[in-house]
Amino acid sequence: MNTAQKHVAAKPAPIARMFGWGMLAILTAFAVNNVLVVGFDYPGAAAVMSAYSTPALINVLVYAALLVAAVLFVLGTPDRALRKDAMSIHKFNAYLIRACFWSVLLVGCADALIALGRVENLMDGFLEPATINNMRQASYVGMYVHMPLVLAGFVLALFTRTLGFPWLALMIVAAELAIVISRFVFSYEQALMGDLVRYWYAALFLFASAYTLFEDGHVRVDVLYAGLGRTTKGFLNAWGSILLGMTTAWVIIYIGFNGKTSIINSPVMNFEVTQSGTTGMYVKYQMAAFLGIFAITMLIQFVSYFFESVADWRDEEGRRNVTPAAAH
Repeated sequence: MNTAQKHVAAKPAPIARMFGWGMLAILTAFAVNNVLVVGFDYPGAAAVMSAYSTPALINVLVYAALLVAAVLFVLGTPDRALRKDAMSIHKFNAYLIRACFWSVLLVGCADALIALGRVENLMDGFLEPATINNMRQASYVGMYVHMPLVLAGFVLALFTRTLGFPWLALMIVAAELAIVISRFVFSYEQALMGDLVRYWYAALFLFASAYTLFEDGHVRVDVLYAGLGRTTKGFLNAWGSILLGMTTAWVIIYIGFNGKTSIINSPVMNFEVTQSGTTGMYVKYQMAAFLGIFAITMLIQFVSYFFESVADWRDEEGRRNVTPAAAH
């Protein structure tokens, strides 16, 4: 950056910050209420309009409390820079993505081994008959095998710095190579082998999208954008984050988590499996959740991107330089 270039001193941006932090507050409240609706039979915030009830009022108060907390945070930190907010949000999102990567790595390896044990009866003689029978039940495997491994993934993510994209990509290649060798050399193939590749590939594609946005690596089909100035780009990116990015993420989140029978909540609640049954992996319900994780992490990243874009629009100092290899 040219030190002689004139920059506008960073000024408070309460409206932009309230909007961004308010968006995250609504997302958090929506997630909390989704747990209350699905797990504890609460009616949801919209029910307060038709019939007053204490559970519905609690749903509304969750939104109100978190929105007030967001406003108080902004008012209590009036001189906090937009770029600092953006980086703090990104770091949390990076942790969330990193934890999800560790989770799918652990769950994928464990569930593939369990599926192989079911298909080839490898558990006979090592486990009690009751335990072997439980390993054939998706709800048991999901609750007592997958969930502890997911928690372990979130713990491991606290002590690692890499997001794991290269390692997961390597695991996908290794799993695909194992299919090729076993099929064409040993004439052996099971449904679980293809399930593992699809499971990890879906995670790689959907989880990496938010970090790709951070690195400005998504392809822009726009012949005019490259020639625009920094402040103009900031203006377009700020409004684009709202009108295109956040709205798309919210549509996915709302449809996916709208009640117990929604396309994400229903498979997760029922530990849904593929039609291959016991010969495949019991991870289909998690693949449904991947779509929700994609939308949530993208929404969080779009808030961070919005703050960065507003800072560019205001020509504030401290702009993060994206490496040319990451940008398209």
